[in-house]
Amino acid sequence: MAKQSVIARSKKKPKFSTREVRRCFRCGRKHGYMRDFDLCRICFREMANRGEIPGVKRSSW
Repeated sequence: MAKQSVIARSKKKPKFSTREVRRCFRCGRKHGYMRDFDLCRICFREMANRGEIPGVKRSSW
């Protein structure tokens, strides 16, 4: 879980557009971020396994 100050800093408009940091809206993690879902890989997996993300299901073959 990211500190509140780090999350607040990432929400501010950066001086340059390339400095924008996208973070998971649940935990604030910046690495392993998926833009399509606005989640990090860990939160995505937890929510997908519980069936909380519509249209996502586990693959099996």
